[in-house]
Amino acid sequence: MIRLGLSIASLLLSLLSLFSAPTYHTWLLAVTVSEFPLIFMGIALVLILMSSITDRFKTAGTVISVLALVLFASPVARALLIADNLRIELNQAFKGTDVSTSTDSPFSFWKLATRGKSTARHDTLRYADDAGPAALLDFYHADSSGMRPCVIVIHGGSWSSGDSKQLQELNIYLANRGYHVASVNYHKAPEWQSPKPLEDVRKAISYLRAKAEQLRIDTSRLVILGRSAGAQIALLAAYQETEPGFKGVISFYGPADMIWGYSKPASRWVMDSRHVMENYLGGTYKQIPDRYRSASPIEYVSENSPPTLLIHGRNDVLVAYEHSTRLATKLENKGVPHYLLTLPWATHGFDYTLNGPGGQLSTFTVDTFLRKILK
Repeated sequence: MIRLGLSIASLLLSLLSLFSAPTYHTWLLAVTVSEFPLIFMGIALVLILMSSITDRFKTAGTVISVLALVLFASPVARALLIADNLRIELNQAFKGTDVSTSTDSPFSFWKLATRGKSTARHDTLRYADDAGPAALLDFYHADSSGMRPCVIVIHGGSWSSGDSKQLQELNIYLANRGYHVASVNYHKAPEWQSPKPLEDVRKAISYLRAKAEQLRIDTSRLVILGRSAGAQIALLAAYQETEPGFKGVISFYGPADMIWGYSKPASRWVMDSRHVMENYLGGTYKQIPDRYRSASPIEYVSENSPPTLLIHGRNDVLVAYEHSTRLATKLENKGVPHYLLTLPWATHGFDYTLNGPGGQLSTFTVDTFLRKILK
């Protein structure tokens, strides 16, 4: 009976790789289930073996565990399908250097069980005179000589938490691929509200320009990347004003339309997204509609907007997938080169590891995007 119960629990857990998480804690579980599939596939295999040697409930336990195994493996299978056409789609979306001959693979089953290079030289620098951590950035030095492109990274955290140390694995990966990476802190809500974080990011960019010779930054080849709340700031920085040298912007599951997002909030069982937005913008949409409009990157898309890479999971329960589809439609209408990497199984924060199904595909896509626009 205990073994049957474990099989049923495993099946319920495996559903998180197929359906959106209903609560905050199941969302955290969903990240683990979908991006560390080998662990859960192994658990399911053990339960299959255990069920097969019991007398009572033998058939039921085996069937349930096999179904759980299939669901746990489904992100891997879907990642393989996406990987088949990913090179072609990226080459079509962004004209320029053909990367089809790259030796890198968009997805490898064996990589699920490995770890990447975990170190890169970096310094913590103060980009503004303000006291405190909000005026600091972490600068990862490119593992290449000469003047190098720079990727400016804006962390997430609902505009009220997080810091420049968040999800460092991609920063290290990019530095080892020959890109400088500047991971920027900013002032947070509710003490500081929009547009203060955007002003901080612009100060950081100005600092990097001023220190370009010392840091070996090629200021004609800059890209800005943001996650979640940081993606909203990054998209605003890219679209509001034409920054010299900005070649592209990358959004990981970012809220692109603050007005629409306020009208379609996340489940309160997961996060009170309206309260989060009110803290950041200073009130409800009814009270300050102009501030919601001015904080919506989608409002600033024009024919002159830089090439844009959007990465989003369909099962995102914090920032709805529709934010990216709506922005992609606007970019298409304006003729802006862009690509939306859709990960059907993935939820918010899927890139916690670069070696999971979503992590591998998104890292390959970011790397390809950078090589094409920074040629």
